[in-house]
Amino acid sequence: MIAVDTNVLVYAHRQDTPYHKAAALAIKRLAEGTAPWGIPWPCVHEFLSVSTNPRIFKPPSPPAIAIQQVEIWMESPTLRILGESTGYWNELRGTFLAGKLAGAQVHDARIHAICRASGVSELWSADRDFSRMRGLKIVNSCLD
Repeated sequence: MIAVDTNVLVYAHRQDTPYHKAAALAIKRLAEGTAPWGIPWPCVHEFLSVSTNPRIFKPPSPPAIAIQQVEIWMESPTLRILGESTGYWNELRGTFLAGKLAGAQVHDARIHAICRASGVSELWSADRDFSRMRGLKIVNSCLD
């Protein structure tokens, strides 16, 4: 299963980002495809935070529009929203220790562990911090 990280979601949503077209097409292929795909809950939260932040976007996405975007993605019958489940703690502990992570890297380790515990094999992200974590193929769907 493929999961999608926050930055790809933001690029797909915001037409004023440099990778909008590529990200929107990538999400559309997943949403209209027959294979299951996922968005981790922390990425939904972060998407809402980033897309509505006036320090990042001028103007930011109105909260109702950001919520509407998430609900549009949720209409995909093959989408799974991924959260902590059985096996999550073992994945987080292993990722955190093996990657020698600290501080803000805990957030990415959480996403990585949720994906691994949920059976994700590939994470689409433009975040280079995932390169310190093992067990998932990281693909920059906006540039690749």
